[in-house]
Amino acid sequence: MISFVYTESAKLGSKAPISASERAYRQLRSEILDGELAPGAGLLEVEQAERIGVSRTPLRAAVARLIADGLVVGRNGRGFEVTELSIASITGLYELREGLEVHAARLAAERRNPEGFEALRVQFRDAPELLLQGETGIHRYYELIDDFEAAIDAAVANPFLLGALESVRTHLARIRRIARGNQARLRAAAAEHLLIIDAIIAGDTSLAAHATHIHLYQSLTNVLATLGEEAAVPAD
Repeated sequence: MISFVYTESAKLGSKAPISASERAYRQLRSEILDGELAPGAGLLEVEQAERIGVSRTPLRAAVARLIADGLVVGRNGRGFEVTELSIASITGLYELREGLEVHAARLAAERRNPEGFEALRVQFRDAPELLLQGETGIHRYYELIDDFEAAIDAAVANPFLLGALESVRTHLARIRRIARGNQARLRAAAAEHLLIIDAIIAGDTSLAAHATHIHLYQSLTNVLATLGEEAAVPAD
């Protein structure tokens, strides 16, 4: 009988309950990536456990995973804090990102299924109009980026490379917020993605790699310029 009830629940689409540590991990991770917990924000154990509604033991397990992700660090022996987004850390991330994504683009052009990228090409071609739709359009644009990355991953089909890319993308989600309000940069990035897609469809490995290199160079240049502008604004 128990087995039958479980099977029927699965058919109805119910989800198994998640552990307290998993719930705490997902919530904190989401808040960090969305910027609700800003770089440098303190994470006191008792305070966060009460806020999330878990005991201190599962919270510690969640924080340990966030430390492994590189999203949280120790704070002078007293609690933890969200890792900073410094110029040095962003530059280092892009150095790794370039090595991984340029190679992934080259492999995707070699191993691709053109049909999937053809569909993406149509959507990226219409991205400028999408970006004019305010926050909803920007959100859809980033979903389109996710679809592009998923197509690259499927073409590459290398679990070791994909694992490394996933780690980079975790931190990239935080950096993307810096360019989120720059319409000119988002339109340019859409055009850069379109060139990468064209190269992959054509099976041109060199062009796919070079177009990816150009995109990452422009992206990093924009991020660093934006950070420089923010630092130059005097505090009130």
